[in-house]
Amino acid sequence: MSLLFNTEWGFLEGIVRGFKNGMLKHSDYLALTQCDSIEDVMMSIQGTDYGNIFANDRKFSVDLIEKRLGEKLLHEFNYIRAHSTEPLSSFLEYIRYPYMIDNVSLLISGLNNNRPMKRLLEMCNPLGYFDQLAAIEVAVSSVELFNAVLIDTPLAKFIPPEFHEDTFGEIDVEIVRGLLYRSYLESYYAFCQGLGGTTSDVMCKLLSFEADRRVITITVNALPTNLTPNDRLKMYPTCGQLPDLALRTLSEIVDYERVRDMCNFAGYGDMFENIERDTDGLIGLEDRFLMLEAKNNVYSYLQQFHFGVFYSYVKLKQLEVRNIIWICECIAQRQTDKVNAYIPIPLE
Repeated sequence: MSLLFNTEWGFLEGIVRGFKNGMLKHSDYLALTQCDSIEDVMMSIQGTDYGNIFANDRKFSVDLIEKRLGEKLLHEFNYIRAHSTEPLSSFLEYIRYPYMIDNVSLLISGLNNNRPMKRLLEMCNPLGYFDQLAAIEVAVSSVELFNAVLIDTPLAKFIPPEFHEDTFGEIDVEIVRGLLYRSYLESYYAFCQGLGGTTSDVMCKLLSFEADRRVITITVNALPTNLTPNDRLKMYPTCGQLPDLALRTLSEIVDYERVRDMCNFAGYGDMFENIERDTDGLIGLEDRFLMLEAKNNVYSYLQQFHFGVFYSYVKLKQLEVRNIIWICECIAQRQTDKVNAYIPIPLE
């Protein structure tokens, strides 16, 4: 199996492992947090593997840094995708689908609130671009919106049976997003199971964690809302470690403490406990899940001859970009007391 893997995809696995080795180390983050201005941050970044990505820029802003970092990740991902063969090509497309879902949700929400489409398109994650994305701008009814967003896009395969074009415009955007994510995760999980071998072992663990995280965060976010237990349950992915009984129980919980108790029972109690770095309440539940996600994705590199390294690299790189932007925002807004509240990536 390893010989066959290396023959077909060994070169690309070596490339992505090299990309991972070029990610920011602890010393790089330390240098960034000590910068006094955005210009200093840009100079410091260019001393890393990001290279001279700001060579042609004369204006300095956090948005520009985020754009250039995103472009570099997109370039690296597109290089891998352009040289891939099946089933890796399909696997890489699955990596892109969550960003497509986020982009679609952003555009639907913006359209409903009469925000300028040009600005919304600029805010979209470049990993989630697809040809039909701009078609949302011309939609003038729920039927057209349904067709523009889902039927004629790569996301069509994730449309739940209960979606109908005559009621699509009445569904809350976050529910649309949640239903698409559930279908996506379950489809990706089944796809990885079908690949078998080390890829199945590594990816099913990573996707199970992602499914459980979505269940817990949906539950917590739904507590102050009027979302019904049935609506919650429809958005819960079923490919995680949480059993069906736990999912049904969580869908009916209306108290935060009961969520914590259930998560203790399911092995996620640490997500609700105080973390040593959380001295000022800056590290919330989402951040704690990101910390665990970072560890899980670093661990995937300890095994060889599997596709999981491609998934983990994109996840870790997105987290790295998030960390850099957090540091930049703190410096730009003179909130340097919060600059160290980024998510550590345990590469060393």
